Formats: sequence, C-alpha cells, structure tokens
Amino acid sequence: MSRIIDTNLDRNIEGYLKEIFGVKGLSENTHRAYKRDLGQFYKFLEKYELKHVSKISVKHLRGFVINLSEKGLSRNSIARKLASLRGFFEYCVRNGEIEKSPLKQVKNPKIKRNIPETINLDSYLEIIKFLMRDNSLDNLRKAAIIELLYGCALRVSEICSIDIVDVDTTSKVIKVTGKGSKQRIVPLGDESIKIISAYLDKYENQDFAQPLFKTSKGNRIYPRYVQRIVKTLISGFSDIEKKSPHVLRHSAATHMLDRGADLMSVKELLGHENLSTTQIYTHVSIERLKKSYKKAHPKS
Repeated sequence: MSRIIDTNLDRNIEGYLKEIFGVKGLSENTHRAYKRDLGQFYKFLEKYELKHVSKISVKHLRGFVINLSEKGLSRNSIARKLASLRGFFEYCVRNGEIEKSPLKQVKNPKIKRNIPETINLDSYLEIIKFLMRDNSLDNLRKAAIIELLYGCALRVSEICSIDIVDVDTTSKVIKVTGKGSKQRIVPLGDESIKIISAYLDKYENQDFAQPLFKTSKGNRIYPRYVQRIVKTLISGFSDIEKKSPHVLRHSAATHMLDRGADLMSVKELLGHENLSTTQIYTHVSIERLKKSYKKAHPKS
C-alpha cells in the first residue's frame, strides 16, 4: 500500500501491520497476505472517500464481500480476507478507535470442505519398489523424500527444512519444524529408517548440520523440487487426479484412521493446531467405507 499516511484509516492500517509484524507464529507469507487483504479493502473504500475507521459500516463490509464474489473469488478466499479484517477491527477496538467491530454482524460465507484425494497403498508401494531397484543417490533421495511424506505424513515445507541432525534412527524419531516454527517429534517406522539409512550411506561429506536433502547442485531442496518429483512418480503409478505431495500426507492420515488409529494421535502426528482440521480425514474414511459397502454388500 504505497500511499501518503494522512488519515485515521491509513494510520490504523499501518499501525496494525506494524503490530503483527514479527508476531511469534505468524509467518512472513501470512503478514504479506494480511497487508494485501487490507490494501484491497482500502482500495474498495476509496469510492466512499472514508477517512476514519469509525465511518466503516456493515453496509461497506457486505459490499466488499459482494465485490470479491463478483470478481470470482472462492468462498475460502473471501473467508480468509474477512479473517484479516477481523484482526484489524479488533486492533481498532483495543485502541479506542471504535466501540465494537462492524464485522460482528457479517457472517463468513459457508465453506464446503473438499474431501482430500488419496493414493492407494499398492500404488505407493509400487513407487517405492521402483525407486529402490536402483540404489543411486538420486533414486535413494527420491525414495527417502516420498517415504517421509507418506511414512511420517509430513508437509512439503517440513521435508525441506530437515537437517541430518534432526534424524535419530536409534530412537526411531525425527524432529520436525512445522507451521509457526513449532517443533514436534514424529516417530519413524522401520521401513522409513531402512530407506533413510540407505540414502545416508550414499551421502558424501556428511555433516550433521547439513540439510538432510540437497539438490544435485548442493543446495537445500525447495517445495517446487519436491512437487516435481512427486507429480512425476504418482503419474507413473496412479490415475488419481491430484498429484501433489499433500496427497501422500492425506493418504497417510486416512490409512491410519482406516486401520483404527484414534483421531487425537493422528492430530499430534500431523501437527494440527485444532482437532477440527484433522476431522476432515474421518470424512474420507467414511466415504471409503460407503464405497466399499455399495460395491460389496448384497443389500446395498
């Protein structure tokens, strides 16, 4: 928002952005998103020539939601932008600019949660079998990445940030840095240890402070690098529509619930803040159960 700060509205937006900058648990990407959302709202308000926060009404906010909808934004995107505005208005209430947030009278659009797509276990095992046929460093690296995405249900960003020192094959655990720089300990299965150990045996100039995974140029791997590997491998062994690393994480959570894991354990493994986020996987398992029922039960 490159503009001259000369109004009450300007000052409060800038003040709020400064307050949340560097807040523990708030990533730089999230801060940029808040700044972008507030900038978009500010631009929308320009036609009303509003200069004071107290002049913003429910009517303006509903108009903003309609404007976003007309631009083709999804309900999820609109809900996220409203979340940015809620934080801003709460800041204004705390600082005595307004008595209460006008957003309290504006409901979030109803969001339909899509059931995540999953890869079946046989396809996953075929991918690992294919990679382990050739024990080159490149294939073992790919196998270890795939195994941690599924075997430990890790996020792409978590895979990229792992250092060698974070892996403890003796205690069978791995230290992971998740969202908001929160760390958690994730158990390593025997198969994961076997593949990672084979990969590390090929790792030259091993230094515990080095990244666990590096590109051929010796740099730490990055999300796009992982996404390309996963897309290529899933395309060769499965006909599912979505071929992202997150599919392997979804699959791990779903398969654990299919086999009787309790929801709280899965929540801790995934590093979810709220149980409601994990509950989407119960819907996946129920849908799979329905399909099996319709396919096999004589009364279906």
